[in-house]
Amino acid sequence: MKKGIIFDMDGTLWDSSENVAASWTEKIRELGYDLPDITQKDVMGVMGMTMDKIADTLFGSLPEDERMKLLDLCCENEELYLSRHGGILYPDLERTLKRLKKDYHLYIVSNCQSGYIETFLEYYGFGKYFDDTECYGNNLKGKGENIALIVSRNGLDKAWYVGDIQGDYDATMKAGIDFIHAAYGFGRIRQTVPKLKKFSDLPVLMKTLQ
Repeated sequence: MKKGIIFDMDGTLWDSSENVAASWTEKIRELGYDLPDITQKDVMGVMGMTMDKIADTLFGSLPEDERMKLLDLCCENEELYLSRHGGILYPDLERTLKRLKKDYHLYIVSNCQSGYIETFLEYYGFGKYFDDTECYGNNLKGKGENIALIVSRNGLDKAWYVGDIQGDYDATMKAGIDFIHAAYGFGRIRQTVPKLKKFSDLPVLMKTLQ
């Protein structure tokens, strides 16, 4: 039986919100827009949304066609910024990934732009732990569709998705697999589900879910 664990990014593997906010504000100022600074709270409030929804939320005062253009430029700057500064990894992340890799195939699915996952993997040298990744920016598909795509593309017989917000749970149910809540992350889940107080608890939790 081929078993896989699929991870969300933000609020599950790392917290990049402070550096994302700094990079977006840097680009907005460079372009001369009369918009407020993007704060860490702003970024945390839109994490998990698809890119078009983020543009509408943060740049709603701009004409619709201009919102995505600005967000695309902010995201380009974000990747450069994160490639130099990284983010904040949750404690014992790499040690835990090493343990999980012995028994499970590991994947990442995010609603982010193309290049975001790759920047994370390259900065920390984590590519060796993950078999496959998918994101909204690659195919304009929602998280539920992309979770299902990873499952089918990799021939998984059993899979779990680990995420931190309600939208992650909803997408996982749409994909038809099991959900684990990263309760240390950015959000809460209304339903009763297996819960992680810290990332390093995942190997032990997985044994109870077999």
